[in-house]
Amino acid sequence: MPKKNSVVDFETSLQELEDIVSKMEQGQLSLEQSLEAFEQGVQLTRTCQTTLKEAEQRVSKLTEKGDTFELKALNTEESH
Repeated sequence: MPKKNSVVDFETSLQELEDIVSKMEQGQLSLEQSLEAFEQGVQLTRTCQTTLKEAEQRVSKLTEKGDTFELKALNTEESH
């Protein structure tokens, strides 16, 4: 069963990242504030990437093969 906290953490991190980008795009931060925001953004990006990587590893397609089941990785290109 998926960890609900990791989904909430991902959503929170993504929202924080969007807020940081918005503040930086407005251009009203000092140089020091911009550097701190950038550092925080990099950390949030890494957190989101890790969460997405973990989710990608968990996503699989269960296909029946005779009396057994086979776990296959989800091919993202098939869905397009």
